[in-house]
Amino acid sequence: MDPGNEHEPLGLDGQALDLPGLEDVARSGRPVVLLPSARKAVGDARRVVDDAVARGAVVYGVTTGFGSFADVHIPLDRLRELQLNLLRSHAAGVGPPLGEAETRGLMLLRANVLARGFSGIRPETLDLLVAMLNRRVHPVVPSRGSVGASGDLAPLAHLALPLVGEGECRFEGRILDGSEALRAAGLEPVTLEPKEGLALINGTQLMTAVAGLALAEAWRLARTADVVGALTLDALLGTDVAFDERIHAARPHPGQATSARCLRRLLEGSAIRASHRDCGEVQDAYSLRCMPQVHGALRDTLHFVTETVTVEMNSATDNPMIFAETGEILSGGNFHGQPVALAADILAIVAAELGAISERRTERLVNPALSSGLPAFLARDGGLQSGLMMGHVTAAALASESKALAHPASVDSIPTSAGKEDHVSMGVTAAHKAAAIVANTRRVLGVELLAAAEALEFRRPLRTSPALEAVHERLRALVAARETDRILGPDIEAAAELIASGEILAAAEGVCGRLEDEGGRHRP
Repeated sequence: MDPGNEHEPLGLDGQALDLPGLEDVARSGRPVVLLPSARKAVGDARRVVDDAVARGAVVYGVTTGFGSFADVHIPLDRLRELQLNLLRSHAAGVGPPLGEAETRGLMLLRANVLARGFSGIRPETLDLLVAMLNRRVHPVVPSRGSVGASGDLAPLAHLALPLVGEGECRFEGRILDGSEALRAAGLEPVTLEPKEGLALINGTQLMTAVAGLALAEAWRLARTADVVGALTLDALLGTDVAFDERIHAARPHPGQATSARCLRRLLEGSAIRASHRDCGEVQDAYSLRCMPQVHGALRDTLHFVTETVTVEMNSATDNPMIFAETGEILSGGNFHGQPVALAADILAIVAAELGAISERRTERLVNPALSSGLPAFLARDGGLQSGLMMGHVTAAALASESKALAHPASVDSIPTSAGKEDHVSMGVTAAHKAAAIVANTRRVLGVELLAAAEALEFRRPLRTSPALEAVHERLRALVAARETDRILGPDIEAAAELIASGEILAAAEGVCGRLEDEGGRHRP
């Protein structure tokens, strides 16, 4: 199967899922299919569970209670009841439900983890989860209630309840109870067998889905920041000398070299730059001159986050784990979310910093003391008009909020389950914060794009580079130049959406070619 074809089902085997695949399924509705190798692995693990039950073995979560009830042995005739009670009792989530993309990402990641064959679920139960994803039967999953230790138990319990005909789902624009939603989609609920309830709710899939989707967008923001920053620099009559390859070779951080090279290519052929090449100004403010150093460091850090999240998307996070080759069932702690929690906190810092430097560039565009002759707030009739005065205020508000949200969640811990779960990751909190900051930064960059484009109007008839003119043209197809004051909020959202969708980046790359990473390093 072609992993890049969003119309062809994405094959799941628990080992090869990446960020583009996550986005294809979560945001674009790409269908998925369980690969034959995964189906065999799932079946092999299930036989180990069935054998343990038949032998009367004492196995955590299979023939015992959960958490601090691990020493309570459950009679054979009540094992099904045990699994159903687990889902019901653990469905303790609260707060606003996940959005559609996050819900689909959660379903995909849980199916992919189960496909690894370490969880002991039956193939037919996994098939139902896959069918629900493909038919867009989306469980209603409250966003709060996980401390990220024994996995995202509460959210995953809400995800699992519809498989047994309980809970709630969104289907075809309506919220239905689980059994009604399955029936409307032509599906039937399952009766859980031993271990299956635990297999459905043990894992880090909520924090990984939320962080993964935010990370995929953060990559687009980080790459587009070079484009928007280049437009700002040219509109401010800045210099490209600071992007000279020799400077960055002397400090060979890969991301720094990449960002500098992208900025050089983006600015190549600018008539604006040529018009003031002998002006005597030798260096710009840090928010312009140090874009490679800042944007590059953020790129390098995103590589680390990507590696962590990709490993987690393809990791067995259950407990206990089934090892079919030896017939063993072993208890461990792969459900602990610390790797993702730390990665999400780092992602939050990266996104906040990307917004912080963008807001500083916008300040220079609207401040007449800093803008190399541009009118105050880029207003055509200052005083009568306020121009982009409040656009910058919005950017400042969002950047400030992001700084507060960037405080790490993963340094916190609070014991639960009568002290059995005495250290927790707070990974879901970290992931939600990262996603909120990414959303803020999308809009902060949107404000900068609007301001840089408006500043360019005041430099006419001079033209910027061909790549940046293409960016300007793409924006103007959606957002007209500001001849007079008008409501600004919709313009900010439109510019932000162009950035988030990748259209601004694509407009530039359509002229100057793909803005690649140093050495062909992997990038989503």
